[in-house]
Amino acid sequence: MSRDYGQLYPVAMAVMRPAFNFAWRYDVTGIENLPQNGGAIMAPNHTSVIDSFFLPVVLPRRITYIGKAEYLDSWKTKHLFPALGMIPVDRKGGNAAAAALDAAAGVLDDGELFGIYPEGTRSRSGNLHKGHTGVSRLSMRTGAPVIPVGLVGIREVQPPDQPLPNPFMTVGINLGNPLRHGPHADGDDPRVHRAFADRLMYEISQLSGQTYVNEYANKKQSTSADGEAPLTPRRSSADVLAGAT
Repeated sequence: MSRDYGQLYPVAMAVMRPAFNFAWRYDVTGIENLPQNGGAIMAPNHTSVIDSFFLPVVLPRRITYIGKAEYLDSWKTKHLFPALGMIPVDRKGGNAAAAALDAAAGVLDDGELFGIYPEGTRSRSGNLHKGHTGVSRLSMRTGAPVIPVGLVGIREVQPPDQPLPNPFMTVGINLGNPLRHGPHADGDDPRVHRAFADRLMYEISQLSGQTYVNEYANKKQSTSADGEAPLTPRRSSADVLAGAT
């Protein structure tokens, strides 16, 4: 995949890191679970619109998200989010999920980190919701490990519907052990992906301390033929980087 996104990522991080380090304190655990090189899927919980900014700030490696192409139509986000590494994906039409999957696979095949929220959208209740199987399918396709991430305290930094974050608070960022499919896992069996997604959500719950709710965070989002939401549902994990709620 050509580097036509995130060209200003180092510049953006050079500005964001000092600002975030001044405004908030971090309690980071499990950073040794992050591979030093090679592709990996970062899978955090999602309770605040600002979640997608904290993880890049503390990681020693570039992380890339995908987001809806409509953000390139606004002068406010046209340059900022691609600079931060967002890959725009057109969500219109039947090939949107496939395009998102291809974009994510390209990032991982290039040996980079890819970030996605397995819940598919932000949890407004603060509980941890049932995970979608797109993360499992992406991991099996690329061979990349999935790193469960528990974000703690970010909901208090910026609660739902609050326009600006609260400064001078402590945020917890906990990285768990990498998860992989077994060598003989059947990628055509939806039960394999369901079991992987459930295991991932259990690990995230242990890292975040959230109460688990066995239902999707957004029951109205469209589903695929096997009853699972696509990799990029209507309110996708990557959309949050571009300000979706």
